[in-house]
Amino acid sequence: MRRTSRLATEKELSDFLKGVERRAFKRSIYHVRDEEAALDIVQDSMMKLAEHYGDKPPNELPMLFQRILSNCTLDWFRRQKTRRALFSNLSDFEAPDDDGEFDLLENFVAPTDSRETESAEDTTRRAQVFHDIEEEIAKLPGRQREAFLMRYWEELDVAETAAAMGCSEGSVKTHCSRAVHALSKALTAKGISL
Repeated sequence: MRRTSRLATEKELSDFLKGVERRAFKRSIYHVRDEEAALDIVQDSMMKLAEHYGDKPPNELPMLFQRILSNCTLDWFRRQKTRRALFSNLSDFEAPDDDGEFDLLENFVAPTDSRETESAEDTTRRAQVFHDIEEEIAKLPGRQREAFLMRYWEELDVAETAAAMGCSEGSVKTHCSRAVHALSKALTAKGISL
């Protein structure tokens, strides 16, 4: 007979989101280097989790949220790349009345933050590395992936991770060690060094 998992209550979902918000923001700001964008990404991720997966078992929420957060971050990078491509064409700088008197230098506003001065190639490369890392994490065996994400993405300590996974602290350390070794090997093979 198949056992069904208990679904998350509204309070459990709310508590989960409150508990993950700060770490998710920290992770997002590390990737996008823009506080407003990071806040938008985290809020979008939380809303998507609540809207589409709020009725899942509580133990599935961390993995689902991490996946949604990753996808929202990649979507942000795609939008930035598209936005840059659209406005890089000189035709986009033509004067509205097209009288030929448009001066690009008068209308150009220099970027003020480092994210805007980053080349599209660097932005794309960073997004690709992020995607490659996520791809390799997804290939890990379930328990290794779960331990790795809780310890290194969620920044839970060994005891918290063991409690969340329902196993011993020694098992968490073993899962994490194996995950780190497997990821290191796979990413090195792809030419990625962290």
